[in-house]
Amino acid sequence: MSRFLPVLSLLLLFVRVSGAEDRPFGIQVVDAQSGRGVPLVTLTTTNEISHTTDSAGWIAFDEPGLMDREVYFALKAPGYSVEKDGFGFSGTRLTPRRGERAEIRVTRTNVAERVCRLTGQGIYRDSVLLGLEPPLPRPVLNADVTGQDSSQAVLWKNRVFWIWGDTNRPHYPLGNYHATAAWSDLPESGGLDPAQGIHFEYLADADGKVRPMLPVKEPGAVWLFGMLVVADAAGSEHLVAHYSRWKDLGRRLEHGLAEWDEQEGRFVRTTVLGDEFEWQHPRHHAVRARGKAADGTERDYFYFTAPFCTTRVPATYEDVMIPSSYEALVWSAEAGRHVWQSTAPPITQDKERQLIGEQKLAAEKALLHVADASTGQPVELHGGSVHWNAHRGRWIMIAVQENGVESHLGEVWYAEASEIEGPWRKAVKIASHPRYSFYNPSQRPFLDQEKGRVIYFEGTYTQTFSGNTAPVPRYEYNQLLYRLDLDDPRLAPARVEASKQAP
Repeated sequence: MSRFLPVLSLLLLFVRVSGAEDRPFGIQVVDAQSGRGVPLVTLTTTNEISHTTDSAGWIAFDEPGLMDREVYFALKAPGYSVEKDGFGFSGTRLTPRRGERAEIRVTRTNVAERVCRLTGQGIYRDSVLLGLEPPLPRPVLNADVTGQDSSQAVLWKNRVFWIWGDTNRPHYPLGNYHATAAWSDLPESGGLDPAQGIHFEYLADADGKVRPMLPVKEPGAVWLFGMLVVADAAGSEHLVAHYSRWKDLGRRLEHGLAEWDEQEGRFVRTTVLGDEFEWQHPRHHAVRARGKAADGTERDYFYFTAPFCTTRVPATYEDVMIPSSYEALVWSAEAGRHVWQSTAPPITQDKERQLIGEQKLAAEKALLHVADASTGQPVELHGGSVHWNAHRGRWIMIAVQENGVESHLGEVWYAEASEIEGPWRKAVKIASHPRYSFYNPSQRPFLDQEKGRVIYFEGTYTQTFSGNTAPVPRYEYNQLLYRLDLDDPRLAPARVEASKQAP
């Protein structure tokens, strides 16, 4: 947990629940700061029986031989530092009895608060076993989904349209490797408070199972990224994304543009691109904003975050569909600044670092020179999102670090900039997932609360790329949701001056 002080506060409250003698022993782990149940907290007995809290922070414990007697539970909670006793153990003793409940209050050390799991089986499993009323209509299994990878979301038709990558189902790991989709309602239009979860209405076939969103006859997994809604010259809206078909993580077989077909209820391939078009297409997460063209005029663009906004395209359907309309941000020694152009690939953190080392770029003119605000150490960012925040009057980035100390792809950082291109300078770590991955995180601005003071972001929680050989049951390969209070004083070192104008 690097710079956070190890603090754990345990408050045990035992309650007899009337008429619930046939229920398991309930243990709820609660965030002492917010009063909410904490997901993803694992309690383990001395003989290695492990239980992990559900989205409400509950564990339903009913282990023959370990009831009605004192039992030690070791406690492990990413983002919650645990004090050790004199023997080096971290945990607490409870006496499990059917029909009773105990509460454990822990102190959060992450800046961001983990609020729930969004996808997969058993989101409110233990709450259901304890007879509690879960907020989701399908709290234990929805559309046969047990695991989902890397989500995209756009506002469309006054609702939220979601896309995920690979989807696991109970009958076989390769449940749907051609993208999965769902609708959800906005919180202000009948949707849940995001801290309770999101009710996904999955697009399914007649058998009730998730429908492949871009089915192809050729072999390989199909992924959709850079999803956006854009109008054509006649004013008609189109839902467009970049698709790619892969043999494995290291070999792409095909890529191009896909568009939603209303009659088919799926995406269809519209353009197959050659390998030379490596960045001239929608990618990662799209955000619409005003920008200056080469002639100095302003217009709307789609910027694509990776996690920096270093590629863009004019925000028209006709431009989105033409590779030659895409621009990349590069350093121009001749101009003495970064410029948008259409021939060279976009600048990267590695490239900027190289140019600084060769004394071809002054560090103060770099845009992607991100450092830990507390130590000054460089932070290599891998994936994330950038969005305008009205509360801060800044562009804010949520991104995962590559090659962090605690994990390879599990450390999440917050940064601000006055312009969408940057400069991005100081960052504060807001969430840690030791020896686990939390890749492709993205803020969901349509979930903002209190005029943007409270924001939400999600990412894929998985052992993949982590070196960890012990996946967390039910949470593995699924989406975790966090919320972040932008007035938290721990974010102060990352703050910058406000932008001169809103997007």
